[in-house]
Amino acid sequence: MMPLNVSSVTEFQLLGFQNLLEWQTLLFAIFLFIYFLTVTGNVVIITVVSQDQRLHLPMYIFLKHLSFLEICYTFTIVPLLLANLFSHGQVISFSTCMAQLYFFVFFGATECFLLAMMAYDRYLAIYSPLHYSSLMSPEICTKLVAISWLTGVGTGLLPSLMISKLDFCGPNRINHFFCDLPPLMQLSCSSVYITRMVIFILSIAVLCICFFLTLVSYVFIVSTILRIPSGSGRKKTFSTCGSHLAVVTIYYGTMISMYVCPNDHLSPEINKIISVFYTVVTPLLNPIIYSLRNQEFKEAVRKVMRKRCDIYGGKVKGSFFIR
Repeated sequence: MMPLNVSSVTEFQLLGFQNLLEWQTLLFAIFLFIYFLTVTGNVVIITVVSQDQRLHLPMYIFLKHLSFLEICYTFTIVPLLLANLFSHGQVISFSTCMAQLYFFVFFGATECFLLAMMAYDRYLAIYSPLHYSSLMSPEICTKLVAISWLTGVGTGLLPSLMISKLDFCGPNRINHFFCDLPPLMQLSCSSVYITRMVIFILSIAVLCICFFLTLVSYVFIVSTILRIPSGSGRKKTFSTCGSHLAVVTIYYGTMISMYVCPNDHLSPEINKIISVFYTVVTPLLNPIIYSLRNQEFKEAVRKVMRKRCDIYGGKVKGSFFIR
């Protein structure tokens, strides 16, 4: 009879940044502040896009979903990271670890697909503005968003299921600040060759292909921008696209270096720093780059704030007269 594949480890200890014990308080404050800004910025985007009818366009529909995704994505990682810094080492159950792994891969893959869709949307808007409304209608945009989310759901299942089927005999100390694929495979006492190959192929399929499609879209965008006769128009569009491309490159570059390129030669501390970029930094940069540099969006923010202030002022004035 074949032995059952039962893991003897029932919980894991996340070591986090225990090599920086004297910096734990400062790191806690920094990550808490970044998390607050990330959630606040993305909530503002969702609120403004939902309330301003002028922003019910494909570009802002994509942006609203990206903001919701970033909130979910950071919620999967950062609260546990903060708890780890506060308690100097967090213990989590095996099932909780697998759940975090699934949602991390799910939201990360969905973001890759969504960023590729957003780059394609900007390519259509700049390369073919006369046909843009028919090529990217709200209905088509909604379908592309749904495809991104559904594909992400499926992408997250395979690696999390394969990792959960591995044997973990001990030790149970994960030298990371969340349940990530490489450190979990290092802890397994069973063969991880097939699991490693499947995750490698899946990473190439998701990360490299989405990054390639995004780069191709921006190449066509740049070639179109170069034909703009106005120097100021070229400069403004280049500035916006350059900022978008910089954030996308940071996100994809750090993810590819972690899951596609061999990084066994790097120390765990370097891997943690790399992970901070795609789990903490880019979710903060996305609302800044994609919205706060957009004049139309900033005007919509001012409009929503004036409307809120007028409503609040009317309520205060009404309560004053009632008294």
